[in-house]
Amino acid sequence: TMNDDGDMASVMGFSGFGKKARTFDLDAIFEHTRRTAIERSQLRSGCKYLRIVFSFLFRKHESDSSHDSDTDTELIGPPVPHQNTAQDDDDDDELVGPPLPPGYTGSTAHCEDEDEDDQEGQDDDDDNPVKKIPDTHEITLQHGTKTVSALGLDPSGARLVTGGYDFDVRFWDFAGMDQALQAFRSLQPCECHQIKSLQYSVTGDVILVVSGNAQAKVLDRDGFNVMECVKGDQYIVDMANTKGHTAMLNCGCWHPKIKEEFMTCSNDGTVRTWDLNSEKKHKSVFKPRSLQGKKVTPTCCTYSRDGKLIAAGCQDGTIQIWDRNLSVHTKFHCRQAHTPGSDTSCLSFSYDGMTLASRGGDDTLKMWDIRNFRKPVNAATGLTNYFSMTDCCFSPDDKLLVTGTSVKRDEGSGKLVFFDRATFQRVYEIDVTDASVVRCLWHPKLNQIMVGTGNGLAKVYYDPVKSHRGAKLCVVKSKPKKKQAETLTQDYIITPHALPMFREARQRSTRKQLEKDRLDPKKSHKPEPPVSGPGRGGRVAAHGGTLSSFIVKNIALDKTDDSNPREAILRHAKDASENPYWVAPAYKQTQPEPVFAEESDEDEESNKEPEWKKRKI
Repeated sequence: TMNDDGDMASVMGFSGFGKKARTFDLDAIFEHTRRTAIERSQLRSGCKYLRIVFSFLFRKHESDSSHDSDTDTELIGPPVPHQNTAQDDDDDDELVGPPLPPGYTGSTAHCEDEDEDDQEGQDDDDDNPVKKIPDTHEITLQHGTKTVSALGLDPSGARLVTGGYDFDVRFWDFAGMDQALQAFRSLQPCECHQIKSLQYSVTGDVILVVSGNAQAKVLDRDGFNVMECVKGDQYIVDMANTKGHTAMLNCGCWHPKIKEEFMTCSNDGTVRTWDLNSEKKHKSVFKPRSLQGKKVTPTCCTYSRDGKLIAAGCQDGTIQIWDRNLSVHTKFHCRQAHTPGSDTSCLSFSYDGMTLASRGGDDTLKMWDIRNFRKPVNAATGLTNYFSMTDCCFSPDDKLLVTGTSVKRDEGSGKLVFFDRATFQRVYEIDVTDASVVRCLWHPKLNQIMVGTGNGLAKVYYDPVKSHRGAKLCVVKSKPKKKQAETLTQDYIITPHALPMFREARQRSTRKQLEKDRLDPKKSHKPEPPVSGPGRGGRVAAHGGTLSSFIVKNIALDKTDDSNPREAILRHAKDASENPYWVAPAYKQTQPEPVFAEESDEDEESNKEPEWKKRKI
C-alpha cells in the first residue's frame, strides 16, 4: 500500500524491492500442453488416414484401368494423376504413401530388386553359420614362451586372464591396452605349479585358479588372494571323510547361477563342490566309480547350463553325470564314451542344455544327447590331442562346435576346427600358428574367439563389423610417445617460505638441466673407458664379489717398477732415514742407538773359504 511504501521510504531510504515476481499457474500450463498434444496427434492421424484413402483410391483406379472394365464408379476426391504405363505393369505390390508425380521414372523397381537381393543375402548369412565366424582380423598377446594352458574372460568381456606352464597368470585389460598389447599385471599365485584352469565367476568379480597342486585358489579382479581351499588328509582311505583334495587338481569351474559355488576335480578320485564363504571344508563330494565299483580319476568336470547337473570325464573312458543335490548315484552314465586310459580333456554343454560335447584324448570329438546317452549323436576323428586341457565349445548361436588340434614341433601348424552341429561336417578351419592349439573360447557378448597356443601366444580373432568391444578397443590406440622435455630429473622439494639462499631452483624439464650439465666441466667429463689388462693407478679391470677382490680394488696399486722390485722397495729408504715421518718420531725419545760389533781378524779368517774347498777334486 502507499502508506507502507511511505514508511519504508522514510525508514530505509527506498520505497520498494523492484518489479514484482511473475506468478505461474501450473494447472493452466499443463492443460494447455495436453490440448496441444491431443491436437497434434489428431492431425497426424488425420494425415495418415488421408494417405491411406488416396493410396486405396489410386490402386482401385489402376485395377479398373488394367482390366478395361466399363464401370461407372464415381470417384470421390481430386482426380488421380496419370502414371507411366510401364511402371503400372511392374508395380504389383502395395504402395504406401501419396501417388508419384506424372512422368516419374524413378528406380522404385530397382530399389525393390536390391532390397530383395539384400534380404536374400541376409537370409543366406542367417542360414549359413560359417558367415558369422569372426576371423577377418586378429591380435596376438605374448604371454610367454611356454604353453598357454588356461584362458578366462569375464562375463562383460572387459578383461582377459591367461595362465601357462611357466606358472604365470597375466591380466589383460582391453580398454586399458594400446597397440603395444602389454599385460597390466603378472603374478605366480601357485608358486611352481602349472596353471590348469582359469575362470571368472558369473558376476566377474573373482577368478578361480586351478593349478597342479591340491589346493584351488580364488583371486579378485586385481589378482589378490580371496580364498584358498583346504588340503585333505591323505592317510584317510574314504575320500568323503577328508575336508579337501589330497592329490593334484585337474579341472575346475564356477556354478553358472550361484556366484559363491565352484567345483574342482582331482587325481584323488573325487569331484568336490565348494562355497566361497567357507574355505575350511568342501560342500559336497562326488566319487566316480568304474563298472567294478573301483575308484577312477576324473580329468575334467563341468556344470550344465542351468546348474542342476554335474558332469565328469574319467580316465577309464566314461562320462558320468550326477544330480547336483544327489551325490550318491549317477543320473546319466556312459560306459564307453572314449578310449580307456586316455584323458578326456573337455566337456561342454550346449546353450540349449540338451547336448553335451566331449573332447577325448583319443583324438576324437563327440556330441551326445544326455537323454539317450548310450551312443553319440555324432563323432569326428583324426583330431590330434596331446594336452589334457584341450578345449571344445559351442558358438553363441549353438550351430557350430569348435575345437583345436595339436602338432609336434616343426611338423605343421595347429588349427582351430569348426563343425556344423546338425551335420557334423568340418565346415571351416583356421591355421593359428606353428604350435598346438590348446585353449579356445568364443565369447557370446563380444563375438570374439580367444585361442591359447603351445608356444606361449594368446590370439584374439574378431570382425570389425560382427564383433563388439574387446580387441577393437585396443587396436585403435597408438603407443604413447615419451616426451623427454616433460620429465623431471629428480624429485623437487617445494619450500616457498625458505630464504633465497636455501631455496632450490625449480627444475622445469630435463632439457634445460642437460644444457646446464653440459656447461659443468665435471658432469660433462667423458667417462673413462674400462681397463683392459691387470689394472693401473688403483683401477682394477676384473674383480669378483669377495672381500679380497674389494680390498684389491680399493688399494692404490702402482706397478711402474715391476722390473726391479729391490729398487722399488729401497727408493724411499734414504728419504725415510733423513726425514722420518711415520714410525721414527713416535719412538724418538725411547729409541736406543744401534751399536754394531766391529768385525775382528778371527771373524775374517772364519769367513774365509777353506783350502780344501778351493782344491779341485
